[in-house]
Amino acid sequence: MTDTPARLLNLLSLLQTPREWPGSELAERLQVSPRTIRRDIDRLRDLGYPVEATRGAVGGYRLVAGAAMPPLLLDDEEAVAIAVGLRAGAGHVIEGVDEASVRALAKLEQVLPSRLRHRVSTLQNAMIPFTRGDGATVDPHTLTAIATAVTGRERLRFGYRSGDGTETKRLVEPYRLVSTGWRWYLVAYDIGRDDWRTFRMDRVSDPCATGARFTPREVPAGWDASKLLSHSMSRNQPEQALDVTFDAPAEFVSARLPAYLGAPEPTGPDSCRLRTRSQDSLEWLALRLALVDCEFTVHGPPSLAEHLTALGARLTRAASTRSTSSTRNT
Repeated sequence: MTDTPARLLNLLSLLQTPREWPGSELAERLQVSPRTIRRDIDRLRDLGYPVEATRGAVGGYRLVAGAAMPPLLLDDEEAVAIAVGLRAGAGHVIEGVDEASVRALAKLEQVLPSRLRHRVSTLQNAMIPFTRGDGATVDPHTLTAIATAVTGRERLRFGYRSGDGTETKRLVEPYRLVSTGWRWYLVAYDIGRDDWRTFRMDRVSDPCATGARFTPREVPAGWDASKLLSHSMSRNQPEQALDVTFDAPAEFVSARLPAYLGAPEPTGPDSCRLRTRSQDSLEWLALRLALVDCEFTVHGPPSLAEHLTALGARLTRAASTRSTSSTRNT
């Protein structure tokens, strides 16, 4: 194999298999001399790939973890598996992954051959979606199209359906995609309204990059995408004070609550208290508190405490009904 770039790609593909490769075997696979293999290994190291060499009769080369993430080579099956997984996660929001999963999906789908893109779509259509929160889902193609416009600083057109069902056309400068842990939002500067706006992604349709580049505008002093989103939500939904005590360490609780709710304050080695404000529904707040998986007491709002009481009674009745049915069947 005399084509150096092609040979390097083949060598890298072999080294990405988690094993140690003797130099003689690599030379045989690539039909070159061991000396050429040594030179190619040095070239890969210069490109940032951490290739480790061991000496001795059974020594060889292997790719190890380095200080930075170098580009990876994927075969067809690996590329399809990753794309399907990213699509599933991006469409329904996975806490902790957020915009990074959408950027990764956009990059991967940009270079997928058409035959693999068709396989990804076929597998995705055959999957049963796992929804969360209010069940609002987002087409992964919508997310990747907007993520690409955000990265490329390109103006974007799309259709938007407001909460009352009104359909409008928007031209925006997309700033950031933001996940609240149960919904995706786009924070953007709306050209037609000459102001910052936020858009629920499950209400966006037919996004289309215009090709017109823009210089990002200055956001209000001390603000970022999360604060812009919070401000927008507070204008459209009533805000309520949330006050909850947890019988668990603050670190334990904080790791199990959405970051936008803020961090609880320790009140002891095994207790903490969360005082914050939220525009979330009572149903969602009740679910999030239950998922913390520890004892807790709601001090406010009273409507949330009442909702939890009713929810607990309903769940108890459901469990009792099943227990009675099982006893009768036996």
